[in-house]
Amino acid sequence: MATVGHDGRFWDVYLEFDDDPRRPETFRGVLCFFPADANEGEQPVRTTAIIIEPSYEEAVARARGFEDHQLVGLLRSCLPD
Repeated sequence: MATVGHDGRFWDVYLEFDDDPRRPETFRGVLCFFPADANEGEQPVRTTAIIIEPSYEEAVARARGFEDHQLVGLLRSCLPD
């Protein structure tokens, strides 16, 4: 979806879908941040489901609508202190 820079590293941003059996009519998306220079065993960080739309296309459009500074803010909120 995008690549952003933060704290001297590049992070690839992906949209992942999180199925909710209680709401099968919605498409719930989480943003997954994975460092481009990941160390062995380093895991990606993810937001909670922040995109909830009635269709796949709308969920993808919503995710693509984030600007880089917004993605960096979301990444920072996911990283450990």
